[in-house]
Amino acid sequence: MITIANERVAMKHGAGGRAMRRLIEQVFLRGAPPESAAMDDGAVLPLAGGGALIVTTDAHVIQPIVFPGGDIGRLAISGTVNDLAMMGATEPLGLACSVVIEEGFAIDDLERLQRSMREACAEAGTSVVTGDTKVMRRGELDGVVITTTGVAITWRPVRDSGAVPGDVLIVTGTIGDHGMAVMAARNQFQFGETLRSDVAPLNGLVRAALAAGDVHAMKDPTRGGVASALHEIAGKSRVGIVVREDAIPVRTGVRAAADLLGIDPLFIANEGKAVLVVRPSSADAIVAALRAHPYGRDAAIVGECFAESPGTVAVDTGFGRRRLSEPDGELLPRIC
Repeated sequence: MITIANERVAMKHGAGGRAMRRLIEQVFLRGAPPESAAMDDGAVLPLAGGGALIVTTDAHVIQPIVFPGGDIGRLAISGTVNDLAMMGATEPLGLACSVVIEEGFAIDDLERLQRSMREACAEAGTSVVTGDTKVMRRGELDGVVITTTGVAITWRPVRDSGAVPGDVLIVTGTIGDHGMAVMAARNQFQFGETLRSDVAPLNGLVRAALAAGDVHAMKDPTRGGVASALHEIAGKSRVGIVVREDAIPVRTGVRAAADLLGIDPLFIANEGKAVLVVRPSSADAIVAALRAHPYGRDAAIVGECFAESPGTVAVDTGFGRRRLSEPDGELLPRIC
């Protein structure tokens, strides 16, 4: 195993790939209880009367804090709601929110972020029930950092280690929208069309999928994109994964921008999409349920799980297969 001893923290250590996983495993999981080692989207705390309490937390440090399609406020609520949903918990009981603000930050901008958070909560059917506020001196922080924690109850937790050979992979919509929109806004790139983030709370969409069929595993492909999510599922489930390149939905503008910059859309972050691993007999019903929801209109079956080559991910190009590497870090730091 590669060790990070004597290293210094780098931007890649917060970017959702191999480097971040090594940091967590070798530093933060030392002495932690066994259930923490699952490194899932949330903790599963069994309840005496049955079911489980799902708890998740996330810090948001995106730059810029306002981008086409959203802002850090909508992102903070959606990200936590989505982490709960990926565990099968689609009815958030409530959220906690802490906000660290740089001295000099405009109150008008802060009010805009609060409105975005309130609107995202209303969409997700939840609310912020407690929180904390801190202020740091000018220059000690880049604008604002928002941390949100969510809790929800589910009778059947869904873990990202539940895939089995023969399972079918579904992506709930076009990939790469968020990362490419933020990259364009940050670097003031001008493309043929305005790229918009997909940031949205997905608990309603996931609820529809769970009601339609048998879902074995889920992951939201945020930092590291779909590639990172697939590697986590393959590694934890000990299955091989093959995805069909021509089946993966990508918006024309995102694909054109990615081609221009030499970036594979599979490595680009998303904030309003999910990867579902489902029983083959349920696949068509689940896709139909997803496509009936506004956030799942472009849902598609994109691949399959196999017993061969456990822990690996490959892309079928139509002319052969290529190994899909796991990203070491996010191509664009501070994406969420």
